[in-house]
Amino acid sequence: MTRAYKYQFRRGIHPRDVEDTLLLAFLAAEAVFGEARVRLDGTYHADRESRTVTVDASTAVGQLINAVFTLFGVKEFGRDSFVVRRLGTEGLA
Repeated sequence: MTRAYKYQFRRGIHPRDVEDTLLLAFLAAEAVFGEARVRLDGTYHADRESRTVTVDASTAVGQLINAVFTLFGVKEFGRDSFVVRRLGTEGLA
């Protein structure tokens, strides 16, 4: 079972821009699930130094956030601007 997705962004992409894009994905999830459910089920960890973002995917909310964040990332930064990999049982780290 996929527990989380870890995104690694290339150098030159400002971490604040990545976090802003992630927050837009959370806002999109609120439109579908409501604010309370997103607050309860939407979890992420951003590491500016390593240019990574890890987003929980163990809930329907998290799965939607990941899908939207991936699409927004491709559209805003470009298809080759980041790589994403599934994390299994090790989860958010």
